[in-house]
Amino acid sequence: MRAYREILSLPGAWQFSAAGLLARSGGAMMGLGMVLMVSALYGSYGLAGALAASNAVAWALGTATLSNLVDRYGQRRVMYPAVIVAASSLALLVIFAMLQLPAWTLFPPAIVSGATGGAPGALVRARWNHATNDPDHLHTAYALESTLDEVTFVVGPVLATALSTGVHPAAGLIAPVVLSLVGAHLLYSQRATEPPVLPRTYTDGVKPPLRQRLVLLVPGVAAVVSVNLLIGCVFGSIDVSVVAAATEWDVRAASGVVLAVFSLASGLAGFYYGARGWGSPLVSRFLWGVAAMFGASLLLLAANSVLLLSVAGVLVGVTIAPTLINGNSLIGRLVTRDRLTEGLAWMGTGIGIGVAIGSSISGQVIDAGGYHGGFMVVAGFAGLAAVIALVGRGGLGRAVRARSMGDESAH
Repeated sequence: MRAYREILSLPGAWQFSAAGLLARSGGAMMGLGMVLMVSALYGSYGLAGALAASNAVAWALGTATLSNLVDRYGQRRVMYPAVIVAASSLALLVIFAMLQLPAWTLFPPAIVSGATGGAPGALVRARWNHATNDPDHLHTAYALESTLDEVTFVVGPVLATALSTGVHPAAGLIAPVVLSLVGAHLLYSQRATEPPVLPRTYTDGVKPPLRQRLVLLVPGVAAVVSVNLLIGCVFGSIDVSVVAAATEWDVRAASGVVLAVFSLASGLAGFYYGARGWGSPLVSRFLWGVAAMFGASLLLLAANSVLLLSVAGVLVGVTIAPTLINGNSLIGRLVTRDRLTEGLAWMGTGIGIGVAIGSSISGQVIDAGGYHGGFMVVAGFAGLAAVIALVGRGGLGRAVRARSMGDESAH
């Protein structure tokens, strides 16, 4: 606990971290809220998955653009108006669904809401990098934020399910409207901890090579983001598959609780992971985390009750947060500080695109063959992530060492 006390005692740290938690808490309700709303009001998991996918893809692509603008113009100037547009569009989506308008009308507001939502988690992590240069502090800070991410995914699914099944199928999407607006106001009003905009100057007026201007072309970044994309596929597939399984078992209301168990296990694992110092190489820890996630995902195939699904979920969950912490730490070592927000946002973009792919594919598979096919999709994506991490291990290690040597020579 001492490590967490140290970082939270930094000037303004606990304030922006708490505001960031609120700002991104509604995001944990979005995918499941759309699946619950559409499957209940329109009777199709395929349509539900497609709508969640369109929102997630728009969020992923929009976040990449917004993060670049944030690095150039600042967090408040870019994100305050963007969040207002996002919340308004999500409210419009809820209204359209409650009016039972044709299915195609749901997609435009879902896309606009996603494209303008941004990634509060990346912005908070950028504030941590502005608050401290200590690698140990940053390791703990990233662990804290990953743990808080999981807290939102503990509370979010339970709240979304309770609202959708106990109040109205569309109610699970109303809370994110309020949470995003309040959280954005609290976060972007804290000007003292907002990272300054670093000017991008070109030596002799000549632009640097393309790989230095495009974050995804920085050595090592694409491999890490690709793994994150597949982790997102796992998330999206799990959301739809758990709802379908609980519905088939006639305990639909338990789906939020099951997803909360996944996230609770992940959050506790992330909290423990961040409190410890680790001597093994970061790249190796990243690889082992992805491999463990694949092994745990295979256990989902044996689940035939809520209890067994929850047990398997605990084992999957404990591999998630440490892997995400390692991925964000790798990005912090691979990119320069003036591109950090963009680099971290691409991690969220990878997750978002992956959620879209996973929810869409699993929705189609479940419509055709039931929930078990959905869990097979989960295991398939996790296996592919492990393969990419293994194949890319050598190149990633070389990229981290080269970047470290460059930093040392600069000093």
